[in-house]
Amino acid sequence: MIRLRALEPDDLDFLYALENDPGIWGVSDTLVPVSRHALREYLAHATADFYVVRQLRLVVITENDGRAVGVADLFDFDPLHQRAGVGITILGTEREQGYARQALELLKQHARQVLRLHQLYATVGVDNQASLQLFRQLGFREVGTRQQWLRTAAGWLDAVEWQYLL
Repeated sequence: MIRLRALEPDDLDFLYALENDPGIWGVSDTLVPVSRHALREYLAHATADFYVVRQLRLVVITENDGRAVGVADLFDFDPLHQRAGVGITILGTEREQGYARQALELLKQHARQVLRLHQLYATVGVDNQASLQLFRQLGFREVGTRQQWLRTAAGWLDAVEWQYLL
């Protein structure tokens, strides 16, 4: 079992490891390493109002020992239409244990009950079978495919668009 919690200043080392994992750069639109200074600045402002910064990052922690295993993000929040993009990132060493599924379920509940959003959406590369399966299993509806949407080292990749009405 997992919980979602707000970012803390003590999360610096965890975020540094997560953000600087080249294995996830392809799904996080990152091209270069992130400095500790940049992450320290980010953490200093991470508790800002969701309606102001239009994003929310929560840490995925295990209930039994409070260990950080990933992050759950809401981004590109649109206050008029009450929707936000969703992303889940789990440390490579912690994958395939159901953490992403639990985190996405909790994030959906938070978006519905606390933030009172109307819908969530996600963009997933066609080569990311684990994420495609996750969104399908958790009730997201496939609403289209964007051609050559994601640039990778191997070339252009199509992306599947998902939508979930809360």
